[in-house]
Amino acid sequence: MRILIDINHPAHVHYFRNFYSIMVEMGHKVLFVSRNKEIEHRLLNLYKIPFQDRGKGKDGKIGKFIYLVYANYKLYRLAKKFKPDLFLNFLHPYPSQVAKFLGKPSLVFSDTEHASLHHRLTVPFATKVFTPSCYRIDLGSKHVRFQGYMELSYLHPNYFTPNKEILKILEVGEGEKYVIVRFVSWAAAHDFGHTGMSLENKRKAIQEMSKLSRVFISSERELPEDLEPYRIKIPFDKIHDAIFFSSLLFGESATMASEAAVLGTPSIFMDNDGRGYTDEQEKKYNLVFNFTESEEDQQRAIGKALELLSDSKNRNKYESIRKQLLKDNIDTTQFMVAEVLKYS
Repeated sequence: MRILIDINHPAHVHYFRNFYSIMVEMGHKVLFVSRNKEIEHRLLNLYKIPFQDRGKGKDGKIGKFIYLVYANYKLYRLAKKFKPDLFLNFLHPYPSQVAKFLGKPSLVFSDTEHASLHHRLTVPFATKVFTPSCYRIDLGSKHVRFQGYMELSYLHPNYFTPNKEILKILEVGEGEKYVIVRFVSWAAAHDFGHTGMSLENKRKAIQEMSKLSRVFISSERELPEDLEPYRIKIPFDKIHDAIFFSSLLFGESATMASEAAVLGTPSIFMDNDGRGYTDEQEKKYNLVFNFTESEEDQQRAIGKALELLSDSKNRNKYESIRKQLLKDNIDTTQFMVAEVLKYS
């Protein structure tokens, strides 16, 4: 079987890297095509996954439309050469549109309900769209729900073992509290209209949390001079180890909030749209605490972070909750393999 996987974001590399290893070991041919945004190519090289480059993409609505035309053409040419039997990707339009044109099946994964533009440009062309069972909306007859999270395709214990060496890299003692803070760029297509946390409240959050723990910032944007000393300085592939041993994840990234949850680390997530999976991780497991971007909620989020950091027993408590989460949910990679093999 020949499978073309298209990558549009660094997280997508993680979603499909274990699937790639399993399928190649079974004798199937897999071609990765990747946008060059942030660290996708570095991750693919790290995991020794060969790939074809499809460019850096564009910002803004007009730029993204121009890139849509370019990406479709690029994928079409690569597909004509590779001759895939099936296209696989996380929700974005290019592979499904090209697959439809070539008369090939297209399997799409998604967990982002408010990516309405991508829904309109992808779902009509896809063969099936797979989402966590907690997905807030119904995508119609092509929609297949599974009991799990995308982050369990790479952070399930079948694939991930935390490495304590990260504590030496961070220069924190075993048992010493520290927080990972994540600020995003808000440049994705589904982020138009979002502003995120104000700089004033970012400063307040860092200052207040620093009284109770060490603070490390991961940011897609440049940081002001006074916050730059807090920037986390670790190898780019060690962030999940850092999250596992941290006391709290605080910020604007749904993916990192969910990563923390499946690793048994409580997280604060701020976003006006929210996600079905972070809602479930709060209501069912009390591992994520969801807030909007309003001034009132930003203040409440800071207060909740301080409350969690003041709980000296939270590590043991959340480890037991994580065990229940893992019991309740599937290995997402194994689900992918089973679904793709239906087309072999």
